[in-house]
Amino acid sequence: MGNPKQKWTAEEEEALRAGVAKYGKGNWKLIQRDPELSPFLFARSNIDLKDKWRNLSGGPGGHGSREKSRASKPKPSSDGSQGAVVVKQTALPKPLVDDSSKSFAPNRYNEMIIEAISALKEPNGSDNRAIVGYIEQRQEVPQSFKKQLCSRLKRLVAIEKIEKVQNRYKIRKDETFGMKTTSPKQKGTKLKQSQNAGHTTCDAVEEASMTAAYLIAEAENKSFVAAEAVKEAERVSKMAEDADSLLQLAKEIFETCSQGEIVLVA
Repeated sequence: MGNPKQKWTAEEEEALRAGVAKYGKGNWKLIQRDPELSPFLFARSNIDLKDKWRNLSGGPGGHGSREKSRASKPKPSSDGSQGAVVVKQTALPKPLVDDSSKSFAPNRYNEMIIEAISALKEPNGSDNRAIVGYIEQRQEVPQSFKKQLCSRLKRLVAIEKIEKVQNRYKIRKDETFGMKTTSPKQKGTKLKQSQNAGHTTCDAVEEASMTAAYLIAEAENKSFVAAEAVKEAERVSKMAEDADSLLQLAKEIFETCSQGEIVLVA
């Protein structure tokens, strides 16, 4: 339920007129659910809309009917000799419902405000004066736009389209309009990352292959060195055996010579 004590703003009245022009009188739920009108009428109930429309259209029990009755009352004549009574009819202004699409475009105003804040690109945000100046240079807006700007900014902040920082307004960093799509830059980044990953895998395989080849070559070298060491050991062993045989022969010659015998060496 809306707050019956809350005064209707000019933009709420315009939104109600636009809704009636679009959906017809009595379709209050459809008007409230309209994505362009709901930001302005979310605080109002069906009864609020019905009563307000009765007042705006001059229906029974509304302010319009009371003013009409007061306007149609005859004024007493100052000249008592005249029997005729002159009644002054005051023409009541017609509700602006016939061409509401031209006189009211709340969503368009919101887009212009967001466009202005985005285009100004001020690091600390844009104030009301800068936003109005930008819009007036590019669009023709009604005189009441400056008065309505504060309330529109508050509503945009409430629905998290923009953020307020010390009386200045900035576009929310996490705000997205529509579906999120992958930009060409993001696609290029992903492709580059994929290519880099492929290169990294190939480099790792190549490095592992080189390491394995090095280990095999080193093992073969060690095997060759070991084989040469075995041959050298065998050669030294044979030399030792030959030396031992010569030593034994020398001992035998010495013993023979010791006994006075003559030994001939060929």
